[in-house]
Amino acid sequence: MKPTFHHRPVNGVFEDPTVYVRLFRQRKAMMFDAGEVWSLSSREINRLTDLFITHTHIDHFIGFDRVLRILLRRNTPLRVFGPEGIIEAVEGKLKGYTWNLIEEYPLVLEVTEITPSMSRTVEFSAPRSFRMEEKTSNAFEGVIIRDEDFFVRAVCLDHGIPVLAYSLEEEIHINIDKSRLQQLALPVGAWLSEFKKALKQGVLDYKVTVQGREFAVRDLRDIAIITEGQKISYVVDVSPHEENIQRIVDLVRGSHTLYIETYFLDEDRQRALERNHLTARIAGDIAREAGVKELIPLHISPKYRNFPERVLKEAQEAFRH
Repeated sequence: MKPTFHHRPVNGVFEDPTVYVRLFRQRKAMMFDAGEVWSLSSREINRLTDLFITHTHIDHFIGFDRVLRILLRRNTPLRVFGPEGIIEAVEGKLKGYTWNLIEEYPLVLEVTEITPSMSRTVEFSAPRSFRMEEKTSNAFEGVIIRDEDFFVRAVCLDHGIPVLAYSLEEEIHINIDKSRLQQLALPVGAWLSEFKKALKQGVLDYKVTVQGREFAVRDLRDIAIITEGQKISYVVDVSPHEENIQRIVDLVRGSHTLYIETYFLDEDRQRALERNHLTARIAGDIAREAGVKELIPLHISPKYRNFPERVLKEAQEAFRH
């Protein structure tokens, strides 16, 4: 069965942590953090509709400039989410350039700043030379995007500064049984998207038109294979204290894939506390407690460059045992 989300790390474990997610059916993409992104093609960056920033340390945000440059002539807005300070950080990036020749460019940046109590959105548009315009302010309740196919949740954590962690989740996953379609002499086509949407919404009396014939969704229920939706979570640069750990477990629970930092070995736990990072063992413990299916370590300290296998082994052993 085809997954909805195709995801991968952009860089190696010692390089900037960034994860690229392509939404197979919608022909768009999202990205967690924007570190070094030169390996991404212009086509891949042009697919981006949403950028989820954990915090604005340079290794998580330096790639924003490349994303901005490639998207300048695009009509579709780019939504940027981040912790307290993200609006000021994006505004600072934009103020670092001169924008006197972009009035005809269409790009709009919608930047949402998330604190434990509030979600504030502003807009920077190329036709206005990227001057900031206030849009909305709302109470923050956890979910930052709710699409018809998925939702994105964020949680506020501590890294000595405010940071965010994220989860991307389908509510259910629907695949079509091609053999059953053939038995019913029905073609593959755009009508299937309409059918899936109605099925997800539980509107079983809704009628779809196929080759001039009308079918109620309930009458075609057998062509659908319904399984649990995918869940991908992303956690980097967090202090290893109990409050953080419990919030992470709650966020990532049941994830099919958890991307998580394994910055230090557990033998260097004191250093991890001082530097506000997780150890590989703590990351593995989190994944095990949360019932995660796949753990993908990210963001290993350069001090282990000569023996990364020790870090990876420690994380996986804690996860499996």
